Amino acid sequence: MSATIVEKNAESKTPEVSIVMPCLNEADTLAACLHKAWRALRENGLAGEVIVADNGSKDASREIARQCGARVVDVTKPGYGNALMGGIAAAQGEFVIMADADDSYDFLETPKFVAALRAGAEIAQGCRLPSGGGTIAPEAMPTLHRWLGNPFFSMLVRRWFRAPIHDVYCGMRGFRKDFYESLEQRCTGMEFATEMIIKASLIGAKIAEVPITLHRDGRKSHAPHLKTFRDGWRTLRFFLMCSPRWLFLWPGLGLFVAGLFGYGVAMPGLIVHRIHFDVHTLLLASLLMLCGFQSMLFAIFARTFAVSVGILPPNRNLSRFYEVINLERGLAGAGLALLVGVYLVMAAVNEWRMARFGNLEYAVTMRMVIPGATLLALGFQTALSSFLVSMMGMKRK
Repeated sequence: MSATIVEKNAESKTPEVSIVMPCLNEADTLAACLHKAWRALRENGLAGEVIVADNGSKDASREIARQCGARVVDVTKPGYGNALMGGIAAAQGEFVIMADADDSYDFLETPKFVAALRAGAEIAQGCRLPSGGGTIAPEAMPTLHRWLGNPFFSMLVRRWFRAPIHDVYCGMRGFRKDFYESLEQRCTGMEFATEMIIKASLIGAKIAEVPITLHRDGRKSHAPHLKTFRDGWRTLRFFLMCSPRWLFLWPGLGLFVAGLFGYGVAMPGLIVHRIHFDVHTLLLASLLMLCGFQSMLFAIFARTFAVSVGILPPNRNLSRFYEVINLERGLAGAGLALLVGVYLVMAAVNEWRMARFGNLEYAVTMRMVIPGATLLALGFQTALSSFLVSMMGMKRK
């Protein structure tokens, strides 16, 4: 009996496992990956299917996939995430195992992922790095990726999102299809895989780590699709977008506090270690406060937007924020800042009037003008932001 016939017979059972391979011109290695996938199912008594999500291949990938008994799903929209979304949508199994078709991942390790999912995990994430028990074959991973890129981004995802993994970039993973559908993935590019881990971690999903071996890429006709610096930047950008507190909130809070400190030493004109803090310091402190306040507001905007479009799950802190800060309270705070600002500016104008609109005592009047102008700007920012946050919050609900 030919291998193809055996493989088709294996697919005839009600599938428990769907193996999905995204594919873009993988004729060099696709057949080897498919044979390993079928062998893993057959030798371990797993009822399953193998799906090749083709993303516009110009070589013989489709024909190879069909000859090897795989079901080909044509995905016309370009992108790694789009290919996986199309393949997973077509999957019939309770569990989905995804991995690249470049022969760097050994599909004979599929049973490890199935075992983790059967044991209750919602995601079984592969790990190639030794820190998580994995193994990297000689020349299987570029030096920069192995010692800098992967460890750095994996450390970030552990600290920022509390993901219990050591290899965020590993392209071989398994998950329950119903759990995947609940995540409502949005990213259509290479961020698809990291989006899944971040979302799952934020909602407290059960994530198991499965040590695997990474082999050398078997492709000969073209270079790997991954571009080190381009994709590294895309990952960092996505991490920052998903964690606006690190990109906007904490830096903004730091700037605002520094501005308050500047006011504390410049308003009374303190001299510290022979350093005289005067209105120049006050002006710089105002700039820090304005930039910091805007950055903190943007953190709220970014988090609200990410939740509203489904990139991030609902956030308890954000919900509490909307319970405490509403449009009316925001406008009240803005009104107070505007009133005090107008009072200080008018007091400076009155000083000018009393001087018959001539020269003023610079160090005195600027201590009214600068804080007054700053409060006017903060009040104006707060009023507009209150309306915007209110509208975004209404949409989010």
